[in-house]
Order: sequence, then C-alpha cells, then structure tokens
Amino acid sequence: MSQLADTASITAHVRSWHRPLMIMVAAMAVLVVVASVGLLVDGRELMAQSIWSKPLKFGVSFVIYGATLAWLLPKLRRARRTMWTLGTVFAVMGVVDVGFIAVQAARGTYSHFNTNTDVFNQIGQVVFSSGVVALFGANLLIAVMMLFQRVGEAALTLAFRAGIVVAVIGMGLASFIGGSATTARTAQDAYGNPVTLVGQHGVGVPDGGGMPITNWSTVGGDLRVPHFISLHSVQVFALTALVLAALAARIGLLRSERVRAQLTGVVILGYTAVFVITAWQALRGQSLVHPDAATWTALVVTVVVTALLATLAIAAARSPRSHRETAQLPT
Repeated sequence: MSQLADTASITAHVRSWHRPLMIMVAAMAVLVVVASVGLLVDGRELMAQSIWSKPLKFGVSFVIYGATLAWLLPKLRRARRTMWTLGTVFAVMGVVDVGFIAVQAARGTYSHFNTNTDVFNQIGQVVFSSGVVALFGANLLIAVMMLFQRVGEAALTLAFRAGIVVAVIGMGLASFIGGSATTARTAQDAYGNPVTLVGQHGVGVPDGGGMPITNWSTVGGDLRVPHFISLHSVQVFALTALVLAALAARIGLLRSERVRAQLTGVVILGYTAVFVITAWQALRGQSLVHPDAATWTALVVTVVVTALLATLAIAAARSPRSHRETAQLPT
C-alpha cells in the first residue's frame, strides 16, 4: 500500500509539471529511441559521423532541459500565465527545430549551414532560424523574470537563477558558431550529392574528424563545447542544491540554509569559470583535448580558488556563531 501511495504521489506531482513542455520531452524521448536505433542499423554518414548522431544529441539535450523547465515553471508564483506562455513557446519551437534536424538527417543531408536551393530546405531553414530566435527569446525572458522571485530555499533559488542566466549566455554564444567561415564550400550528403554550406562549427579548422558522438573538434576550436556546458548548467546547479539539502539530515554543517546557499554559490562560480575558459579556448582556435599552458593555468587557478572558497564556507559554518544560528533554526 505504501509503495502504491508513493507511486500515486509521484505521478500526481509529475502531472503538475508544465504539460506542453512534458509533451515536448516525450516527443524528444521518442526521437532518442529512433536515433539510437538509427545509429545501429543505418550506415549513412555525414562527415564520417552517423546521420543520426546529431538528432540523438539534440534529443537528449532537450529531454534534460525541457524536463527541468517543466518542473521549474509551475513552482513560480509571479506572472504564472506569462511563464506558462513562455514555456509553451519553448516547447513548440523545440519540437519544430529539432524536428527539422531529424527530418534532414533522415533525408541524409545537413540541417545546419545548408544553403541548397531545394524548396524543402529553403523553407525549413527560415523556420529553423526563426525557431532558434524564439528559443533564445523565451529563455531570456524566463531568466529575467526568475531574478524577481523565489523557487524555494535560498540555495535552490540561486541555482535556478544562475543556471538559467548562464544557459541564456550559452545560447547567445551559439550565434558565433559558424561565423568563422562565411565563404561557401561544397560538402557531400549521405548519397554523395553536393551540398553548399556557409558556416561551420570549428574555429580556424574545417568541420569533420571530431570526437565520437559529440563530434567536437580534436584539432581546433569548437564553440559547441562551451555551448553544451552552459546549456546544462541549470541541471548541475539545481542538483547541487538538492544534494546539499538531502545531506543536511545527516551532516550538521549543512543544516544552515545560508551554508548550503554559500556552497551552491561556490559550485556556480567554479562551473561558470569552466564555461568561460572553454569559450576562451575555443575562440583561440584550440581544441578541448589539447589545452595550452594558458588554459591549464586558468583551470588550475579555478580549481584552487573554488576549493579555497568551499573551505572558507565550511570553516565559517564550524564557527561558534554559526552553530548558534543553526541551533535556533526550527526542526
């Protein structure tokens, strides 16, 4: 009976999430399954990568991000109708944009940078570009409105505010992707037919020959790396806050909401620094897997500063004053 009650409670909770976003998440989950099967049974390739690798990546990313928004938006108490509308815009345009990517993959051709003059591609590219702008705009407005309301305790509120802001910055960074190559070049689709491309993911190097699955460049800069890191910052930050809250029942130092917020803030600063470093690295035309001395130095400084700030937060929590404040909290 207890297990049934718990299941019913979880089901009811999920049903309270933003429904259009959850429909989008379900559609993306189906795409993930289809693309995964495609990786195994479809031998067609674009630039030495399965045609289904890009739909798979986008499907997984939108499942994670969409579910996070679906859970978050109903928790907000101000401008609820506006937030619901923004979530719906994100859901609709997410399906449209990722749907276009999937259809182009099934056709054995490119979704990004494709300037071929066939009618489907020309119309699709206009819709695709408009969808990117709508996704960015919806997230930007959600980020701004998040700054003026709380989600829950201080740590979780800080996590969502910072995560959405960093994600929006990462989406803005995507506008630089492709800008390093404005001259048209010819590539081959999965059937060997010529495709005219204007723009590329790499910085200073041509696309192709990247890492497995992600296809991030191993020989030059690639802005998809910081783009990915920023998009999923909200999940990392929120998970940090939730884990700290769960540990508070066993670890006395974490019973203070202020301490949990401080430690969450430390993770936010460290993660954001990594995002900035990878963006700086990519813009210099440097591959993620071949960092130079300057990149290593920045990473070491980030680790040391983050560890120092965490140590200071824990030391402050151990102080007699902090213990008195914790003792005064309601149980």
